[in-house]
Amino acid sequence: MVYQEQYSRYVGMVEETMEKILPQTEAVCPKDGGVIPQYLCETMRYSLLAGGKRVRPVLLLAACEMLGGELEQAKVPAAALEMIHTYSLIHDDLPGMDDDDYRRGRPTNHKVYGVGHAILAGDGLLNFAYESLLGNAAAYPDNLQGHVLAAKAIANRAGVTGMIAGQSLDLLSEHMEPDADRLAYIHTHKTADLLTAPLLAAAYLAGADEEAIERLKRFGWCVGIAFQIDDDLLDVEGDAALLGKQTGMDAQRGKMTWPALFGIEAAKERSARLWDEAEESISAFGERAWFMREFARQLRARKS
Repeated sequence: MVYQEQYSRYVGMVEETMEKILPQTEAVCPKDGGVIPQYLCETMRYSLLAGGKRVRPVLLLAACEMLGGELEQAKVPAAALEMIHTYSLIHDDLPGMDDDDYRRGRPTNHKVYGVGHAILAGDGLLNFAYESLLGNAAAYPDNLQGHVLAAKAIANRAGVTGMIAGQSLDLLSEHMEPDADRLAYIHTHKTADLLTAPLLAAAYLAGADEEAIERLKRFGWCVGIAFQIDDDLLDVEGDAALLGKQTGMDAQRGKMTWPALFGIEAAKERSARLWDEAEESISAFGERAWFMREFARQLRARKS
């Protein structure tokens, strides 16, 4: 199977699972306490089902399959991870954060539904992600430990010592003098943690050994940092039409970025080294890692 066919297969699994666990509801004020009110559900679905590359859930499914795990057990964790990623984007776009008007080529959630409802859409996706993870764990009692460890890995790297920590320091660092240690912390937690989380979750679901876990952790970190450096570069040199959002915003907001701290050429060199190291870190998996290698190469070549 060629790479794009495999990627589409994983995306199809994710889309089908998200639609299944978050269907559109019709009751404005549902009598059943287990049903999401219609408007809240609409706001959540607006951003969750807006398309995108589904990078993180695809990574989880691909790693699980590479390690010999059961994809059926991994579908809901993959969908939950996309919910967490989407909630972070909704909140990131808010006036109190990056104040963006467009995401994935269309108006951001708060531009359509208002700031209050956008906050609740993000809150809803975050909480529903954990509800889904816990419900899925209960459905597989024979692999309960694997599911609990997978959920913990996702929660840790999305939480107050992970992505949220990186976002917090990123916000605090606006218009500050660039600092390499602070920048490394921001990128590790703001971006790399949520790319490492799916790999660790897959490893725990598949019952992988410590060596495999460490290799996947290194792969995730290298991909995450390189991805963020490239994202910073795209904000400087990218095509707004391809990106689906405005460019030049990092400089306007006084963001701490690799190009701002080290210059464009040094940033490109650092990114290239990290992409090479990412491939090296999974070399021990041999041919089983063919998709992961191509995944990294495709991300490396991205223009949007």
